[in-house]
Amino acid sequence: MKRVLNKLYQHPSPARYLLGKAINRLGLFSYPTRIRLNAEARPQYAYCIYHSARLAQSLGRESMSVIEFGIAGGNGLINAEYHAKRAESETGVRIEVYGFDTGGGLPSPRDYRDLPYVWRSGFYKMDRKRLERSLTRAKLILGDVRETVAATFKPGVAPVGCIFHDLDYYSSTIASFAVFDIDTSLRLPRIYNYFDDIIGDEARLYNDFTGERLAIREYNATHESRKIAKCYQFDDVARFPWHSQIFIHHDFEHPEYVKYIGKSDLQNPLEA
Repeated sequence: MKRVLNKLYQHPSPARYLLGKAINRLGLFSYPTRIRLNAEARPQYAYCIYHSARLAQSLGRESMSVIEFGIAGGNGLINAEYHAKRAESETGVRIEVYGFDTGGGLPSPRDYRDLPYVWRSGFYKMDRKRLERSLTRAKLILGDVRETVAATFKPGVAPVGCIFHDLDYYSSTIASFAVFDIDTSLRLPRIYNYFDDIIGDEARLYNDFTGERLAIREYNATHESRKIAKCYQFDDVARFPWHSQIFIHHDFEHPEYVKYIGKSDLQNPLEA
């Protein structure tokens, strides 16, 4: 009950939150409509996976990859599998799911940038055997992301279109950004990203000089033609808390960045 009350307190419209829960429980409306109504489980996962699949479809890609950096017990990875299956049905794009983690919980923080007043070594340990029994399509990639990202994404793997960042630390997050350095054939020109640890409570006090926010700032400062940018498409709709956690990785020099994906013919003739 306390968790539900906290959700209601944090939500800009408690009534819409409860309505979304009811729609999801009753299975009302189509999958894309439930995403628009914030009525899917982990709506941020639903939004990013579905819309990245639509982008892949528009680009003529037959497949794409979804990544979760930081798995913990595996609830998010299982949810990503569910949404990957639904997005496949809607778009026809085959979706591969990859989960990256140490497998042993958080390592020791390196310095103040890893927020040691929030995180401690050993948090979020994984029951690997139990999780593997629960997965239906996701591949677990265990080890240091400094090594596992480059080793995983090689020719033959579906291009990356969507990433969920939950490594908590600045040091781990900036290391995982190596995924943006893989060959352009292995990533879409625009990649949907969800950052779990950029908004929080009065104890966490996330800021632009530590954690995931610092990793984003440093990446943008050191890459002239690639940027991790906010999503302004949420500015003209009723906002939900997770909207501020969605970013798009833009690669302006990607061969497909300028490929037209809109409608075939747009006109606005003079009215009588």
